[in-house]
Amino acid sequence: MADDSIVSWLTASQTALGPTADSLDWLTETAARTWMRTEKTSLEELDGWVVDADTGNLHHHTGRFFSVQGLSVRAPGATVPAWDQPIIDQPEIGILGILARDFDGVPHFLLQAKNEPGNPSGVQLSPTVQATRSNYTRVHRGRSIPYLEYFQGALGAKVLVDTRQSEQGAWFFRKRNRNMVIEVGAEVEAIDGFRWFTLGELAELLTVPDLVNMDARTVLACLPSPAAGTGSGPLAAALRRSVDPWETGAVHTLAEVLSWITEVRTRTDVDTTLRPLAGLTDWLLTDGRIARPDRRYFSVVGVDVEAGGREVAAWSQPMLEPVGTGVVAFLVRDIGGVLHVLTHARTEPGYTDTTELAPTVQCVPETYDHLPRRPRFLDEVLSTRRVRFDNSFAEEGGRFLGARNRYLIAETDTELDPADPEYRWLTVGQLDQLLCHSFYVNIQARTLLLCLRTLL
Repeated sequence: MADDSIVSWLTASQTALGPTADSLDWLTETAARTWMRTEKTSLEELDGWVVDADTGNLHHHTGRFFSVQGLSVRAPGATVPAWDQPIIDQPEIGILGILARDFDGVPHFLLQAKNEPGNPSGVQLSPTVQATRSNYTRVHRGRSIPYLEYFQGALGAKVLVDTRQSEQGAWFFRKRNRNMVIEVGAEVEAIDGFRWFTLGELAELLTVPDLVNMDARTVLACLPSPAAGTGSGPLAAALRRSVDPWETGAVHTLAEVLSWITEVRTRTDVDTTLRPLAGLTDWLLTDGRIARPDRRYFSVVGVDVEAGGREVAAWSQPMLEPVGTGVVAFLVRDIGGVLHVLTHARTEPGYTDTTELAPTVQCVPETYDHLPRRPRFLDEVLSTRRVRFDNSFAEEGGRFLGARNRYLIAETDTELDPADPEYRWLTVGQLDQLLCHSFYVNIQARTLLLCLRTLL
């Protein structure tokens, strides 16, 4: 199927299963049957959750799912050298899996129309399976998860993608999920709430705000970039040359990039310590939520959820509610006829290995209003007229309430010192190779890499 992925990218508006408009109609019809109501409630009153009397930590009464704890961070030399914050601790490795199947020689991918309590706009396209270990072992005593058996090795299906990847290192403590794409035979049909899509059809749906969820984006990004496309003009041509896995025309070799990442990880001095929520500096449990007195950054809130079409009909949980909409952007440049992506070696306290490759810009701009300096390249991203992709996506709706980022790809003429300690120009092919391994490309960069492929 790997050789046929180009066909799937090129098959967009007219697929084996109907035009993209039919996909939107199907989503609207499915949304009517998979309703969800989310209401905020006090953390102290969450059904099934415990606020520990000694530590103030939040955890489920079973000891499963996840907990909310405190984290102390010490980062000498950073813009903010020390801070405390709440963080989600979810040590279980979940499964984010997508099934793939050929229809008349065209690869299709099985996605589910799924609602999450934190989604800002209702139903989104999610992976075939999107579940924590507690979910798929049915700690919640709900219904079994469809198609799970294909991702647990029981059926001997063909593996196209299987790698562990991180999630938001600012909000999760060392969280990682198994990202998988499994090829199956013709006998696998889509049950109610699921639909087969080509990659080209999904590329069109990526232009719709908040439609393709974070978990689907990260899995699809782990597929190799196609070497062909329908785009025209110099940018599309340079992008197709950038996909070359042999690094033709790359500013740096992959070995040099790996050495740079290793050097950054080695010299970065970050100390993180889990500690009781009740002892955090500048964070208080008041009015049923955990927040700073100035209400900056985010809060931890409680929600009660009722849902139709889910494994469980009702539940309660804590969620992280961010303040503001983020800006996540790649600056790209044609260097010698090959498109390069400006990547940032970014350190976040919750990463498993300190530093990962991130977008050129990744921030919530207003949070820097009181700090001594703004993120590098932010002003260029916000002022440029050379934007080639611009859309807003919701983040993890199962843990974050109303979290959204504006994702942009913009051309630049920016020059960069080849020995810059924080940034490097990489080709798309190099990013693809790094995505075959764990903990090199962060989740925001994975979304942008997927969006970049729509320009082919």
